[in-house]
Amino acid sequence: MKPTFKTEQESFWAGEFGDSYTKRNRDERQIATRTGIFGRILSRTSRISSALELGANVGQNLLALRALLPSVQLTAVEINASAVQHLRCIPNVTVHNQSILECAPEALGFFDLTFTSGVLIHLSPSTLRDVYHILHQCSSRYVLVNEYYNPTPIEVPYREHGERLFKRDFAGEMLDMFPDLELVDYGF
Repeated sequence: MKPTFKTEQESFWAGEFGDSYTKRNRDERQIATRTGIFGRILSRTSRISSALELGANVGQNLLALRALLPSVQLTAVEINASAVQHLRCIPNVTVHNQSILECAPEALGFFDLTFTSGVLIHLSPSTLRDVYHILHQCSSRYVLVNEYYNPTPIEVPYREHGERLFKRDFAGEMLDMFPDLELVDYGF
């Protein structure tokens, strides 16, 4: 039975386009780049023993985190079944094969770090508040939003598809939405 989704974007990423994206992004050399990026990010944090990535694809960010924090407990949420097959090959990663929009924060639990990396940009803008809520609710210490930035919301064509790439100030929106969040670094 084919799953039903709330948005066109979910169907897009769960389907053939998501499968192609997964194939294009299996370059293990990217793990070294991501390890460098996460090294800089982690230098601004302390005591991270667990992390949740929403939209993990094949797990390159998780592998980078594991290289830097060998004992970190990792959890991934991923909509695309092809990507999930790769995630399940990474030892000691809890994998949820589902849409981010179907996640119940209470079912996922709490993590020292919750994050997205190149995922919010591909979600329907109408769903962002729900995803921000998940990131915030599941975090016991840090929230990382590693996304394309634009000071005002815009849509950008993505590989000849409309309504598949959006830029905005995701972190700023989260800071406005959750007054208990404190900015550690904007990363620019």
